[in-house]
Amino acid sequence: MDLETLLSYEWGIMAPEFIILGVATALTLMDLFMPKTQSRKILGWVGFAGILAALVSLLGLIGHGPESILLDTFRLDSFAKAFKLLLLIGSALVLLIAISYEPNEGLEEFRGEFFYLFLAALLGAMIMSSSGDLITLFVGLELLSISSYILAGMRKRNQLSNESAMKYVINGSIATAITLFGMSYVYGLTGTTNLKEMAGFLTSVYNEQHIYLLGLAFFMIVVGLSFKLAAAPFHMWAPDVYQGAPTPVTAFLSVVSKTAGFIIIIRILFSIFANAPSGDVQGLPMILALQDYIAFLAGATMIIGNVIALRQRNIKRLFAYSSIAQAGYLLVVIASMSLFMFDTLWFYLGAYLFMNLGAFAIIQHVTHKSGSEDISQFAGLYRRAPFLAIAMAVFLLSLAGIPGTAGFIGKLNIFMGALVPSEGHYVLVSIMIATTVISYFYYFGVMVQMFFRPAADTGKVKIPVALTAVIGISIAATILFGVAPNIAFDFLQGNFNQFTDFFQ
Repeated sequence: MDLETLLSYEWGIMAPEFIILGVATALTLMDLFMPKTQSRKILGWVGFAGILAALVSLLGLIGHGPESILLDTFRLDSFAKAFKLLLLIGSALVLLIAISYEPNEGLEEFRGEFFYLFLAALLGAMIMSSSGDLITLFVGLELLSISSYILAGMRKRNQLSNESAMKYVINGSIATAITLFGMSYVYGLTGTTNLKEMAGFLTSVYNEQHIYLLGLAFFMIVVGLSFKLAAAPFHMWAPDVYQGAPTPVTAFLSVVSKTAGFIIIIRILFSIFANAPSGDVQGLPMILALQDYIAFLAGATMIIGNVIALRQRNIKRLFAYSSIAQAGYLLVVIASMSLFMFDTLWFYLGAYLFMNLGAFAIIQHVTHKSGSEDISQFAGLYRRAPFLAIAMAVFLLSLAGIPGTAGFIGKLNIFMGALVPSEGHYVLVSIMIATTVISYFYYFGVMVQMFFRPAADTGKVKIPVALTAVIGISIAATILFGVAPNIAFDFLQGNFNQFTDFFQ
C-alpha cells in the first residue's frame, strides 16, 4: 500500500479509537515517569477526560454516512456508532467507580496499570464493533480479553483475585481456541476473512459436505462466544471471577465486556450465517434453521442463572448469577430474530448498563466500609444512608423488571419481539416470565436487608463524589427511560436509520 492510498482514506471515522489509543499511550508514559509516592488517581481523571473526548468525537460522527476503510476491515455503520455509544458511556462510569476504589490491602502501586489496561480493553471492544473482517474482529477480541485477564488479577496480594485471574485465563483461552477453530472452517470454505465477501460467497454454497462444515463452524463460534457472555452451561468461570476481581473490574466485565460479547456475536452470526444455506427442504438460511439451538441456550441460561442465584450469600456472586440470567434475556432477543432486534438489544443493554453500574457503585462502597461481601452487610442501610438504600432499591427493581423502570421497558420489548414472528417463541417467553418471577426472591432479599433488618453499624456513611455522580446518573437514567422510553427510541430511530446499513 503506497503513501498516496494510505492518505486517501477517511481516517476521521476512526477518531474515537485514535483518542483512546493516544490517551492510553500517554497514561503509560505518565505512570512510568511519575514519582512512586505520587497518587495515580490523576491518571484516572485523565483517562476519564479521554473517554469523554472520544464520546464527543463519536457524537460528531453520528450524521456521517456508512463508510469503510482499510479494504473494508473497518466499518463505520449505524450498528458501530450505536454500540460504541454504550461502550463509551459504560466505560466512563466504570472509570469513576475505579477512581474511588480503595481495597484494604492497597492498590496504589498498581493503580496506574489499571487505567491504561482498562483503556486498552475498551479499545478492543470498539474495534470489534466496527470490524468488517474476521482478523480485526479477533484482534479486538484478544485486546479486550488479555487486558481483562490482567485486570481480574490486579489485587496481586489477594488470593481470591489470583484465583479468579487464573480461572479466567484458562476458560478464556479455551473459548478463544474454539472460536478461532470455527472461524478457520469458514475461512477455509470461502478463502477470505472479509465478512462481506464471505456472505456473498456462501449464498452459492450447495455442497452438502460444505454445509455440514458450516454447521460445525456455527456451533463452535456460538460455543466459544458463549464463554465470553457467561451463558450457561459455559458460565462456570463467572461467579469466581466476579467475586475475586476488584469491584470496578467486576462492573466492567458485567456490562462493557458483555456488551462487546453481544457485538461480536451479532457481527459474525448475522454477517456470515444469515446468507449461508442450511440444506433443509424449506431453503431457510442457516441462522434461521438453527435458531432453536440459540433459544435452548437462552432458556438454560435464564433458568441456571436465576435458580442458583437464590442460594448466594456473597453479593458479588449473586450479581454474577444475575448477570448470567441477564445474558439469557438478551439471547432471547437473538433467538427471536424479530424485525426490531437491534433496537431491542441496544435499549436493553443501555438500561442494563445504568442499573448494574449504579448497583456496583453501591456494592463497592458498602463492602469496602464493612470489609465483607456478605448480603447481611446491607442490613439497616436505609437508616445509615437513605440515599444509597433508595438508589439500590431502584436498581434492584429495574433488574427485576418492575414497571416504572428501564428494566421493565427492556423486558417488555423482549417479550414483544419474541411473540411477533408468525411462529412465536411461546416456550421461551414462558421460561422468561417464570425465571423473572424467581429473580424477585433474591433481588427483594437484598431489599429486605436494607429496609427491614436492624443495622449492625449505626454510623453514617460518607459517599465519595465520583461514586455519587455514578449513582446519580444511573438512577436518573433508570427512571427516565422507564417513564419516557421514547426519548431513547426516538434518538435511536432518528440517528441510526433502523440499522439498515448493517448488511450493506
